[in-house]
Amino acid sequence: MVNVTAVHHVREHVLWLRFNDGREGEVDLGPELEGPVFEPLRDVALFASVTVHPELKTIVWPNGADFAPEFLHQQVRAVHAA
Repeated sequence: MVNVTAVHHVREHVLWLRFNDGREGEVDLGPELEGPVFEPLRDVALFASVTVHPELKTIVWPNGADFAPEFLHQQVRAVHAA
């Protein structure tokens, strides 16, 4: 099972992520910020408040938004494959 172990806000809607399998890299989540729970994250200040949830092992925000670690892992992989 893939888990997020670290996150840093890079710029706007781009995060740097590290996973428990050693993969790390940047992912732009701007295109994913649609729908009631994700639209507030268009505010860069709120987006930058991202953390890794100690139990869920993925990134979360104070408004309850989160992304599945598997999805994030694939997005980082796609960025590096390009």
